[in-house]
Amino acid sequence: MRLGLYAIAVALLAVGLIALGVPANTLVVGALVLACPLMMMAMMAGMHGAHGAEQRDRTPDEAPRTRRPRSPQDR
Repeated sequence: MRLGLYAIAVALLAVGLIALGVPANTLVVGALVLACPLMMMAMMAGMHGAHGAEQRDRTPDEAPRTRRPRSPQDR
């Protein structure tokens, strides 16, 4: 839902910066530099949402899911 508002804000910022005389290639380089941290933040936010759903769906008497240790025969 917020993604649309962010897209509008970025578009307005880009148009404003171009109107102020900032070259378009500078905006492209800036977008590429910011792409990595922004994608990381979006993925981390998505991970936190998944954990809450897993715990919410579990009944109170269920034990948490754990991985069993690997034995030397499994390797």
